[in-house]
Amino acid sequence: MTGLTVLPLLLWLCAAYFVGIYLFVGGFLLVRLEVNRTSGCADVLQPGEEPLDFCQARPRFRRTVVLIIDALKIDFARFDPTNASPRPHENKLPVLQETLSARPAHSRLYAFRADPPTTTMQRIKGFTTGSLPTFVDVGNNFASSAILEDNLIHQLGRMGKRVVFMGDDTWENLFPRKFHRSLPFPSFNVKDLHTVDNGILQHLYTTMVGDDWDVLLAHFLGVDHCGHRFGPDHPAMAYKLTQMDGVIRSVMERLQDDTLLVVMGDHGMTDTGDHGGESQKETDAALFLYSPSPIFAGPPSQDEPDVVPQTDLVPTLALLLGIPIPFSSVGQVLLPLFPPHQQAGGAAGRLSQLEALWINTKQVNRFLETYSGLARDISPERLAELKADFARLAASYLGSVGEGRPPPPQLASSLQAYLTSVRDTCRATWARFNPLKMAGGLAVLALACLTCFVTSELSVVLTQEKRAGLKAPAAVALAAAAGVAAAQLLTRGYVEAAWCLAAGTVGSQLLFLWRAWRASRLSRWLSPRRLLVPSVAVPLLRCASLFSDSYVIYEGRVVTFLLLSLALYVPVHLNWNGHLLPPTPDPLKSAGLLPSPALSPAAVRKESGTLCGCLGLLVVCAYLSLCFHGCREEQGLCQPSPFLSPLSRLQDNQLKNLYYGVSVSSLAVCAYLLRLCLCHYGNLNASGGAVFAARWVLPLLCVCAGLHWAVSAAPEDGFRKLAELIRVAQLALPRAAFCLLGAGLSLVWADPLTVFVKARPAASARSSALPPPRYRASTGISPQAELHHLIPQIYQRMRRSLEDGEAGGGGGEEDHRPAVEAYGLGTVYSAPLLLFCGLLGVGLLLLHPEGMTLSFLLLLLEMVALLHIHASSATLSGAAGSDPGGFSVPWTPVVAWALAATQFFHATGHLPTFPSIQWGAAFVGFPDGHAGTILPASLVTLNTFASHILFAVCFREQDNVRRPRDYSSRILQKRTGKRTNTKLMFEACGFLVSSVFLLVGVTLVLRVDVAVGRWFKTLVPDASR
Repeated sequence: MTGLTVLPLLLWLCAAYFVGIYLFVGGFLLVRLEVNRTSGCADVLQPGEEPLDFCQARPRFRRTVVLIIDALKIDFARFDPTNASPRPHENKLPVLQETLSARPAHSRLYAFRADPPTTTMQRIKGFTTGSLPTFVDVGNNFASSAILEDNLIHQLGRMGKRVVFMGDDTWENLFPRKFHRSLPFPSFNVKDLHTVDNGILQHLYTTMVGDDWDVLLAHFLGVDHCGHRFGPDHPAMAYKLTQMDGVIRSVMERLQDDTLLVVMGDHGMTDTGDHGGESQKETDAALFLYSPSPIFAGPPSQDEPDVVPQTDLVPTLALLLGIPIPFSSVGQVLLPLFPPHQQAGGAAGRLSQLEALWINTKQVNRFLETYSGLARDISPERLAELKADFARLAASYLGSVGEGRPPPPQLASSLQAYLTSVRDTCRATWARFNPLKMAGGLAVLALACLTCFVTSELSVVLTQEKRAGLKAPAAVALAAAAGVAAAQLLTRGYVEAAWCLAAGTVGSQLLFLWRAWRASRLSRWLSPRRLLVPSVAVPLLRCASLFSDSYVIYEGRVVTFLLLSLALYVPVHLNWNGHLLPPTPDPLKSAGLLPSPALSPAAVRKESGTLCGCLGLLVVCAYLSLCFHGCREEQGLCQPSPFLSPLSRLQDNQLKNLYYGVSVSSLAVCAYLLRLCLCHYGNLNASGGAVFAARWVLPLLCVCAGLHWAVSAAPEDGFRKLAELIRVAQLALPRAAFCLLGAGLSLVWADPLTVFVKARPAASARSSALPPPRYRASTGISPQAELHHLIPQIYQRMRRSLEDGEAGGGGGEEDHRPAVEAYGLGTVYSAPLLLFCGLLGVGLLLLHPEGMTLSFLLLLLEMVALLHIHASSATLSGAAGSDPGGFSVPWTPVVAWALAATQFFHATGHLPTFPSIQWGAAFVGFPDGHAGTILPASLVTLNTFASHILFAVCFREQDNVRRPRDYSSRILQKRTGKRTNTKLMFEACGFLVSSVFLLVGVTLVLRVDVAVGRWFKTLVPDASR
């Protein structure tokens, strides 16, 4: 079967999985409807006979300075005078505590709680619009688009307020052409701690003393970048926080009485300096408010909140600055900033707490009515309750104001309760799943798994030229999709693409399964005996365990346990069937009545020893890989592996040198083992492109990696005279490595053959019956069985062709050597694939911390162990008398390979959480940042799913293919097996990456197959075949 038959079938199977994931994700990650309405001054009119225009009244504050210190968690802002030996991030902002103690009526410090995801773009959107994000919004952090909802920046511009911004250039993307003056600085380079902060400081103080601004926004990034690069417990963090302390002091000295200072963090950070999740360390930032004039009644009271949601900043700032509250805000005004109703005294611009709450309540109710009329996703019962509550509160408030009597004492708390209820309702609505889409997605995925299983088991029957056509399934898919689209137009008036794709996918799968049922006895393959074997039960058990929170938290260890259990099942199963040890002869039976074993007892013992030795290697590698795991916040006292930290974070030079030596040694061992394997099988004797890549490109790539680690680990202040050279090296070395990687992969793809043919100059005439060759195409297989395989057939034809063309005469062969020697023919398929994976592995290693080199070495050894376990198991099972003409998918190594990919996802320091994403990979070779987002996102993706990529590309079968036409079938069976074991959501990206690189591996093997065919035609003339 040709590759043109295999690849469309694989693409169709991948598409079926992608449609199922797309439908499921559409029900799981809902996107909130954005209401593009804008609040106006008429919406804020005060109740009474002659209402005043709120926008024309004098605001409480004429100016506002907002200092956003990215990742300023609340722990950084608190001061503990009893802490005699503070850590680098502790007690570094004493100005806050000094101000709180000396001027309690002028300042407050609150915990400023963010809604997840705790990424910068979503947080800016949250505290400017007052709306709540959805989980899917986290993907926009790479590519920030303009905010279309009503927001503070838009309202300030409408009211003629001059907004001056400086700092993180994300604001320019979110609010294009909205600022009176803007000084953006590149923000994506997390290794740059000073460019943005120093750029702000060059303009901040001169801008403050001027008179061309009303609102000054300054977004500092040094603290956040320091956390990403070094973590919070590093001297660099102490330096950045001390710098921010000085900035706050200097700004406070320049404030006027009518100016409000807001110092805030957009999110917190974990103990490793990351963020993006929903743990309290990530969500709790700091909020510090100060004004030279008193803004609070006195010291904090028991009624004041301990935690302020970030959405509450929006209505609070809006009313203090005299602008309408943005239309979509669901925040609640911070009452301590407003005087009680009886103390307002009619002061200009001073709204009372009750007046502020009423304006806030009217705005939220207006948004609720508009949104519910557009989206209709809030339950009618809950909507009716909220409307009734507002009507009751409005009657109470307007009645008291109209009659001039004091409002009820509980009215303020009732208004607060209403605002809280609306926010909770919106949060619950926007987090509600669509169970119909989720169920439909799971159904499509389940049917895709069944189709994949059937295709794998019956590939020899189903993928022949006459049966492999996908024209009929494609026609059915188009017809089903068109039918569903027409039905939606008639019933709903619009078309939802997800259901059309799902209908087409299900229709094509059902037709394919029906054809498979007719083509073979499918019930025999789907019997419980075949479906309940451990190799199939383990993936089903793992899929079921995904509903357990404990499994998700400890997934890395559970997958390791499942992998080792499945590996131990192999020798147990062989021993149970009597294949692990040589058969004991029965003295009561005649030797002539017993069938002769395919393997000698010595060969059986050798294969059994190899299997047990590789099993021991697998166990050792699996347990050592646990030393490289990261930690989730839910794991409590868990300590992340020290190998996850880059060498630049280490302060002890001796320890840094030790880690560097271990990393370089591990890389050298990986390269040595790869070259040793190729040399052992004779693949480095040729002179093609793949051999050149193995001899020169691979060593140079390793040298570039080692030098890059050395340069990256150099302290910034350690080599001042060589600073420019180090900067150039940080740019040039990884880029040179990437170029070498591209050249090496291209050479392997263009010229994948690693076979060297050596013919003797003279030979004698031979009889027509050729003796078995000395060359062995595989190990553990008898010469008689070997003659039925593809590679020995090629070798025999080579001998016959070359011998026929030689001059006759002479006696027998000298020294009994064959007339032609072919080096590397036995590994003609696996050698280029192994080299391709080796080059790719070094390239992916560049994107990881240096300490992960040892983990990659364990990954390589585990791959070797799994392949040898499979080879020995297949040899021992085949020697026991399996049918040479039949074929069944070896699901045990398929599932073990998939489990190993997930195991090393965790063993390379990754977790299915956003804080664990290693953002530093985006700057390997690009220390100054990127102009776009595609390249950095690609580098981070390659870093995150490196184990999936390597195990997908390296998944191969032994080279001893029985017949040439069976080769593509075996590829199909092996390649489709891994797809049945994939998680959803975070793992959906991993599945996509795995599928892409599975296809890369398939096309590479097919490329080798084509090259072998052309080489054979060139080597052996048509007349000789």
